[in-house]
Amino acid sequence: MAPPRSFLWSRRIFLTLLTGFVLIPVYVMVSSSLKPLADVTGKFRWLPSGLTVRPYIDIWSTVPLAKYFVNSLIVAGAATIASVVIAVFAAYAVSRYDFRGKRVFTVTVLSTQMFPGILFLLPLFLIYVNIGNATGIALFGSRGGLILTYLTFSLPFSIWMLIGYFDSVPRDLDEAALVDGCGPFGALLRIVVPAAVPGIVAVAVYAFMTAWGEVLFASVMTNDTTRTLAVGLQGYSTLSDVYWNQIMAASLVVSVPVVVGFLLLQRYLVAGLTAGAVK
Repeated sequence: MAPPRSFLWSRRIFLTLLTGFVLIPVYVMVSSSLKPLADVTGKFRWLPSGLTVRPYIDIWSTVPLAKYFVNSLIVAGAATIASVVIAVFAAYAVSRYDFRGKRVFTVTVLSTQMFPGILFLLPLFLIYVNIGNATGIALFGSRGGLILTYLTFSLPFSIWMLIGYFDSVPRDLDEAALVDGCGPFGALLRIVVPAAVPGIVAVAVYAFMTAWGEVLFASVMTNDTTRTLAVGLQGYSTLSDVYWNQIMAASLVVSVPVVVGFLLLQRYLVAGLTAGAVK
């Protein structure tokens, strides 16, 4: 039975309003990034009087944006790889083996998501400073320390999500691999991991997004050398002026890796999140 016309029109109106709600801020950002600074700081106009690409050129010299970009790529990429690798092995062990404290482990991993991240700021700061004083290993103000910090947020959820996804992979596949001569490690890499690619991609995207856009810990745990993009964008605001057009341009530039990643991994991401939610 076809839905009534009133429902169809209501749906169209709602989707139109929702689309406008999403696209209007994007239009304001794009149009502001193509305006001279005087036009941005003045009265807002929906149709720019003049367009210029100068803000996209100046963003690289006003602040060391390229250095911040490299720092963010290194930190987010390393945190993502480490989170995925550790989560795969931990989730496989929980999913395939029975051991004492298994339920306590899974509940503890999931319960860490209940606490806001700001509660860990001072403890991590003190731990990093004390480790540096005792061993000489500089975790505070370094990329390595920031990577470890982001692992504390992304790893628990990654493990929990992959446990549910690995549980959906039939154990008969593991047993068949063992019969054919594979060990547990070979069964994981040759059978389980290929079957769980959507879930692993979803975990990787989550870990990357957690590290890429994080501001609080990056503003405390970094210095001028290791500063990331999320904190470096504050450099466009000075005591005398705020370069709004350059901020908009830089925001669009730094969003390119995330948008491209989502477009390339969209089908894996949807499949992984859906399977995890059903499980």
